Amino acid sequence: MPIVSRPDFLPQLPSWSRKALFALALSAILTSVRPESGVYYVHRGTEFTLGNFAEVLRDDRIVEAFVNSALIATLATVFSLLVTVSSGYMLSRFTGPASRIWFGTIYVFRCVPYISWVLPLYFVTQSWGIYDTYLGLLLPHVAVHICFFSWLMKGFFDGIDPSMEYAAMIDGCSRWGAFVRVAVPSALPAISALAVLCWLFTWNEFLFALILTGNRVPMITVVMAQFVTEMGLRWNLMAATAVMALVPAFLLALFGQKYVIRGLRI
Repeated sequence: MPIVSRPDFLPQLPSWSRKALFALALSAILTSVRPESGVYYVHRGTEFTLGNFAEVLRDDRIVEAFVNSALIATLATVFSLLVTVSSGYMLSRFTGPASRIWFGTIYVFRCVPYISWVLPLYFVTQSWGIYDTYLGLLLPHVAVHICFFSWLMKGFFDGIDPSMEYAAMIDGCSRWGAFVRVAVPSALPAISALAVLCWLFTWNEFLFALILTGNRVPMITVVMAQFVTEMGLRWNLMAATAVMALVPAFLLALFGQKYVIRGLRI
């Protein structure tokens, strides 16, 4: 029986890409542990400190931003998958008017440039009274994920043989029962891959967080900009915040890469 090696993402990148990623990560880490007076000669000198991380964590707004970003990313992933999985299944298995209309709706929204959504969403959230709230930030993320990942889920379900679902329906399962008991377990690698991609996309997203939030719901990608002041840019604190923000994304990508590669190969 052939031995299947564990998929690894980084070795599949070109050597220059790996070197560039390593250089950027090393520069950010070195800057995060240098005192403010040493950030402009970050690759020289022996002065290092963890005080930058301590100073960042003493800021309640940054801690709140970390919690908000993690919460929004998790909720957006859960709600997106609840809709996306069933949406992709419908697009793959049904050919009626409802499926064609839904496919056309998704296609139209995907043709609209991403940045052009921002201003209408700002006015909508203002008129609905959900500006600078969790709901006002969550709904756009879920909508974007549904429009994009429904196509991916359709492709995943297209690659799964429907004969087992037909057999389950012959044995007495309803269409919904065949979907839950047969189709969903068969697509778990793809669902896991989409969960990782959804979470990372929401965690790293900046534009919605910048336009649709204010002071009540700080997000980590926006809060990092507070280190740019009229007196200059505090590189050491920004780098420390960026390194802490990279940790959960790096861990998720590290442990979830095998699911992403396996899911995208279905």
